Amino acid sequence: MTDTPTRLTRRAALLGAAGVTAFAASGVLTAPPAGASAPLLGPTQRTHHRFKLGEFEVTVIHDGFIALDGPHPIFGTDQEPQAVEALAAENFLPPKKMTIGFSPVIVNTGAELILFDTGNGAGRRPDAGQLRALLAGAGYTPEQIDIVVLTHFHPDHIGGLMEDGTPAFPNARYVAGRVEYDFWSPQEKASGPTERVGKLVQANVVPFAEKMTFIDDNQDVVSGITAVSAFGHTPGHLAFHAESAGQRLMITGDTANHYVVSLQKPDWHVRFDMDKDAAAAARRKVFGMIAADRIPFSGYHMPFPNIGYVEAQGDGFRYAPVSYQFDVQ
Repeated sequence: MTDTPTRLTRRAALLGAAGVTAFAASGVLTAPPAGASAPLLGPTQRTHHRFKLGEFEVTVIHDGFIALDGPHPIFGTDQEPQAVEALAAENFLPPKKMTIGFSPVIVNTGAELILFDTGNGAGRRPDAGQLRALLAGAGYTPEQIDIVVLTHFHPDHIGGLMEDGTPAFPNARYVAGRVEYDFWSPQEKASGPTERVGKLVQANVVPFAEKMTFIDDNQDVVSGITAVSAFGHTPGHLAFHAESAGQRLMITGDTANHYVVSLQKPDWHVRFDMDKDAAAAARRKVFGMIAADRIPFSGYHMPFPNIGYVEAQGDGFRYAPVSYQFDVQ
């Protein structure tokens, strides 16, 4: 840096003098606030993310989010609040507030357009539940969906099956886990402690029973997409392994619902896991495989665009969000 003489023009001097006089008269000796010519517009949210997976094309739809207190007491229900808050702070997250998003996945195999989970739908939250409208922005129509696959039957996954009492995806057939359906579909599940989910299953899932294929662990949805048991979050929760031309992706549903707490501390209990020990075991099994095979995954509640990797770290896993990996193939 060099010392350079500054020339003060007559106009600048007059303006400066006028400003000093005005501030002195007001008794305020601070600069006036700068005013942008454009208004503040608020944060933006992308609505979809698309990439190639071998011969498949994968699109993640961002169907909104909710803000709530947390991670504790939703995550780490068996831990002291301070321990969960400290883990959040160590990972540059607010210790007492969080957001959770909802992101269904579409896989175009070239022969079928397959939708995994349907969002909140008609039971939508203020900032979530617009999947059918969001499809247009991603280049699809509801009528183009050939297969709807359900990872499990929680409301934020089956809520979008119906709109105004009619099928939201009128030309689709359906795939669900046999164990999941057998647990939730009996009429008695629509009362008692399972009433909230049971009633929605009766309204949104049972009507499709005749068009539904029920699968178990290691059975195919179509060639190249295979079910992987991940029981615990719900009795029949499934993940799905997709492979095309040697490239692989795990669609993990709600196997893990927080990219820090559920992965770094997979054994910590989660409020919404129905069998908490089984859910922890499922996290270790599924993400242990993902880490060992170094393959990407899409988790329904991961940070958008919901694609990342994990590596073993301590007694859990470290999440690494995708960047340009799919852009340089």
